[in-house]
Amino acid sequence: MELEYRTAVSEFLLLGLSEKPEHQIFLFGLFLPMYLVTIFGNLLIILAIITDSHLHTPMYFFLCNLSLTDIFFSSTTIPKMLVNLWTQSKAIPFAGCLAQMYAFHLFGTMDSFLLAVMAIDRFMAIVHPLRYLTIMSLRVCGLLVVGSWLITNLQSIVHTSLMAQLTFCAGSEIPHYFCDLMPLLKLSCSDTHTDELVIFAFGIIMGISPLTCILLSYICIFWAVFRIPSALGKWKAFSTCGSHLTVVTLFYGTIFAVYLQPASPTSSQKDKAAALMCGVVIPMLNPFIYSLGNKDMKTALRKLVCKVVASQS
Repeated sequence: MELEYRTAVSEFLLLGLSEKPEHQIFLFGLFLPMYLVTIFGNLLIILAIITDSHLHTPMYFFLCNLSLTDIFFSSTTIPKMLVNLWTQSKAIPFAGCLAQMYAFHLFGTMDSFLLAVMAIDRFMAIVHPLRYLTIMSLRVCGLLVVGSWLITNLQSIVHTSLMAQLTFCAGSEIPHYFCDLMPLLKLSCSDTHTDELVIFAFGIIMGISPLTCILLSYICIFWAVFRIPSALGKWKAFSTCGSHLTVVTLFYGTIFAVYLQPASPTSSQKDKAAALMCGVVIPMLNPFIYSLGNKDMKTALRKLVCKVVASQS
C-alpha cells in the first residue's frame, strides 16, 4: 500500500512561533543571526580541534562530535523556519515532515548521549588519572560515539516508522515551528495507543539513561575531589568540568523547568520554549561556553585565526 493512500493529507502547515504578520520580520531577523553564529562558532571549534595536535585527546574528540551534532541539530529546524518566515509559506510535505521529526530526535538525543559520554570521560580523567589514556583509548572513544549514534538512530527509525503508518485526517495544522511527535499524533485519526506507549518507553530509557550516567559520574568525581587535600588541587580538578557542567545544567535544567510542571493550556508554548532552548539557544552558546574559560581552546582558536589571516595575505 502506498504511503499517499494511507494518509489523508499530503502536507502539513507549520503555524510557527507566531501567526501575527507583524512578528514575522522580527523573528526572521532574530533567528538568522543566531543560526549563523551557531554554524560559524561550532565550525571554528571543530577546525581548531582538528588542526591543533595538542587537542587530540578524548575530551576534545567528544567536544568535536558535540559541535558537529549541534550544527546538524540546529539545521534540522531553523532553515525551514527561516524559509517559512521569509516566504510567508507554512507548508511542509508529509515526507519532509517525517524527515524533520527523524532528524530532530536523532540529533537531540545524540546531544544528551554525548553529554553522558563526556561525563564518563571527566570521571576517568579525575578518578583514574594514571590509567586515563590507557582506558580512554581511540578505540574506546570511537566505540562510545558509534554506539551512541546507533542507539539514537534506532529510536528515530522506530518513531518515524510508526508515524508513517498513521492516517491523518483531523486537519493539517501543526501548532509548532517544526514537525514533532506529539503534535503529529494529535492530528491522527488512527489508534495511537501503540505509538504513545513506544514514545513513553523510549522517553524513559533515552532520557533517564544519559542523565543517570551523568549523575553517577559526577557523584564519583565530587567524592574524589573532596578527598584531595590541597585547595589548588581541588580547583584544578573542578576546572576541567566547569564547561561541561554548565552545558548539562542548561540542557537538563530547561527540560525539567518545562516538563516537570502540571499540564496546562499553555503546554504547546512550553514545548516550543523547550525546543528553542535545546535546539537553538544551547547549540549557539556551546562554542562560547567551551572556549571562553578554556586556555587550550583559546590558544587553538588564536592559532587557527592567525593561519587564516596569514593565508589571505
